[in-house]
Formats: sequence, C-alpha cells, structure tokens
Amino acid sequence: MNVFVVGGAGYIGSHMVKRLGQLGCAVTTLDNLSSGHRDAVLCGDFIHGDLANTALLARLLQPGRFDAVMHFASFIQVGESVQDPAKYYENNVTNTLLLLDTMRAAGVNRFIFSSTAATFGEPQYSPIDEQHPQQPINPYGRSKLMIEQVLEDYDRAYGLKSVCLRYFNAAGADPDGDLGERHEPETHLIPLVLQVASGRRTHISVFGRDYDTPDGTCIRDYIHINDLCEAHWLALQSLMQGAGSQRYNLGNGQGFSVQAVIDAAQRVTGHKIAVQYAPRRTGDPARLVADATLARQQLGWTPQFADLDTLVRHAWAWERNSQIKL
Repeated sequence: MNVFVVGGAGYIGSHMVKRLGQLGCAVTTLDNLSSGHRDAVLCGDFIHGDLANTALLARLLQPGRFDAVMHFASFIQVGESVQDPAKYYENNVTNTLLLLDTMRAAGVNRFIFSSTAATFGEPQYSPIDEQHPQQPINPYGRSKLMIEQVLEDYDRAYGLKSVCLRYFNAAGADPDGDLGERHEPETHLIPLVLQVASGRRTHISVFGRDYDTPDGTCIRDYIHINDLCEAHWLALQSLMQGAGSQRYNLGNGQGFSVQAVIDAAQRVTGHKIAVQYAPRRTGDPARLVADATLARQQLGWTPQFADLDTLVRHAWAWERNSQIKL
C-alpha cells in the first residue's frame, strides 16, 4: 500500500509513519516542520513543504501514486484558537480543502482524518458516543467539525470515502523508545507531570479540585499513542476493503482524574510531584470519557495499553531518553 501522510513529523503522525513502515507500506510524509521534527520521521520519503503550496501538492499527488491519504497536519491548541481563530480556520479548514481537492483531481478517494472530541463541546452525558450532539465551543473544535461536514458532502457528491477518528486524550510514547511527545510549548498533562519528575519543571498546576468527581479533579480518557495508530490502520484497511465513510470516537472508555495521573507518575518515577492548585479554567468539563463501542464492533479495535501505569511508564522512558539527548 502507498500512503501519503500529511503532518507525519508530529507526535501522532510520526508514530503512524513508523507503524505503516513496520506493516510494509510505502510512506511519503509531507510536513512543514512548524511543530514537527524531521528526525521523528523514521521511514519512507520525507518532503519539507506546506499544504498551502498547491503546486507541490499537485506534483506529489499524481494519479495512481497513492492508495490513501492520512491527515494529521492541524493546529490543536484550544486557547490559541480562541485568541487567533484565523490561524485555525486557515490551516485546519482552508488547507484541508486544498488537500481534498488535489486528491479529487488525482483520483485518490480514501482519506483518514484526525478529528477530536472537541467537536462535541460541553458533554451532555458520559461516556460520549457517536450520537452525542456536536456543539463545539471553540474555534479549534469548530474547525474540525467543519471538515467532518465537508467530508460528508464530498462522499455524497464525489464518492470520496473517509474515516474521521475523534481522539480524546492521546498520550504515552512508542514502547521501543524511538518516539514521544515533543510539543513546544507542551500543554498535555502527562508530559508536563513527567517534566516535574525529571526536574525540567518545578511543579504541575492543577486547575480546580472541587469538581463532582471522586477526588475533585477533572477526569479525562487517555488513549495510548500505539492504540491510536492501530485504530488508524484498521480504519485504512476498512476503506481498502470497500467500506463506506464512518466516524469513530477513540478512547479507553474509562477515565483517569488529574490526581490519578499524578499518583501514577509518582509510582512509576519514584519522584515526588510538586503540585500547585489553581482555580478552574473556563470550559473545562468535569468528565470527558469516550464510548468507543462502535470502533470495537466495526473495526475490531481493542486498546492494548489501557493501564494508566503502563502508559505513564512509556512516556517516562521517553522523557528520560530526551533528557539524555539534551
């Protein structure tokens, strides 16, 4: 299989590129390295370029060259999307439209899209299944929902088949130690906590401890990066076998609180994690947990790394490895 991966130098994309290579696929990665890293692309061909470069896209997406496209090249910071929505609509929406139209011209009609739980907005019930109303409350979530809606229209009008995978909280690192989270700035809880353990940060801030949860801190559904990649692979196989377009929520189906993550980090690392408590952040729901029943039933997907300590252990190995490289 020949797969074109957009954003393959980023956190999720780079793990996917490695997985595709292990499975014997021919992979071509396009990334502008605005947030990705060239050394994270461990196999296949790498093209340094931007989705907005339509001439480059047309040269790469030649008819008959690729069987499918995987799209990871999005801006993902919720707070930034509120402060600078134009940046998000330009990249996440406009540039994705350019990609889809170039695919159409080349006759490539299989597309795997990285969507997000942010399309749902404030949860009306938990766990969240695919039937939950989609009412995003920030430009990031709206930009992803717009593309989901575009893909429905492109399927009806042009026969372009897609699978939208709505991630909850991607976490962890490659168990081999080759890859992990390298966001700048880092905003995800687990790497932030582990940076405290390694001495790169003095403390972790916990926003709110008066939520209606067992320990008063927010609960989130963390999904291991390798389990996420396996869902992408199964989704790609389904499209190659002629399945129709589909939308899936991806999570473990169980939530872990912020305090539980901190406790796990202390167990795994053997280091005390200094905590500073702060007021709740606006828009932070008490619980965000996925109902991934549909992906399990239709794709045959089963998370292999659902245990929190295992997930943290893999991320800790990456954090220590990163410190050695520094």
